Amino acid sequence: MRILVVEDDENLNRQICEALTDAGYVCDSATDGEEGHFLGDTEPYDAVVLDIGLPRMDGISVLEAWRRENRMMPVLLLTARDRWSDKVQGIDAGADDYVAKPFHMEEVLARLRALVRRAAGHASNEITAGAVRLDTKAGRVTVDGQAIKLTSHEFRLLAYLMMHKGKVISRTELTEHLYDQDFDRDSNTIEVFVGRLRKKLPEELIQTIRGLGYQILAD
Repeated sequence: MRILVVEDDENLNRQICEALTDAGYVCDSATDGEEGHFLGDTEPYDAVVLDIGLPRMDGISVLEAWRRENRMMPVLLLTARDRWSDKVQGIDAGADDYVAKPFHMEEVLARLRALVRRAAGHASNEITAGAVRLDTKAGRVTVDGQAIKLTSHEFRLLAYLMMHKGKVISRTELTEHLYDQDFDRDSNTIEVFVGRLRKKLPEELIQTIRGLGYQILAD
C-alpha cells in the first residue's frame, strides 16, 4: 500500500514515513501544500496523511481541491489538539478521520489501517481467500493455519490483491500502489514476485487474466 505524507515539519514527516515503512507501507512525502496537492492529484495513493497547517497552500485547501477533482483516496488529517474548529472544517472538507497533535505513532498506523481496509470494503484486519488468511495488522499470512514466510515485497503484493479480491488488477496498478514514484515501472518485478508467491501459496490462488493482469477470486 502506498501512502502520501504531507507535513511541513521535516523531522515529524521523516518519523511518520519511517514508521509507515517499518509497518510495510511505501511512503512518498511532501513538505508544503502545493507539492502535496500535486502529488495527490497525479499519483495513486491508498491513503494520505495531511497536516492542516502547511505553507504555500493550507491542508484544508489541498483537501477541498482533491475532492473537487474527484480524488477519493482516504485522508487522515493531522490537527492541533486545541483547535476543534479545524477538526470540524476538515471533516466537512472531506477528511475521513483525524489525529490531534501530539500523537502516538501507533494511533496513526491503526487509523490508517482502518481507512485503507474500509476503502477496500473490509471491516476486519483479517482477509481470507480460500485457505489463505492475511492479517494486515500483524503482517502475517497463514495457509490452513500454518504460517507462511514472505518478504516485505511479497506481502505487500499479496495484501493488495487480497484487499481487492474479485477485481482484475493490472501490472501498472500494482506497480503504482506498491512502489514509490522513483521505481522503474518498466521492470518485470511484479511478475517475479507473483511467481515467488505462487510457489509459497496454493497454486490456484492468484489467477492470471491474459492481457489484463492478476486476480484473486472472491469467495
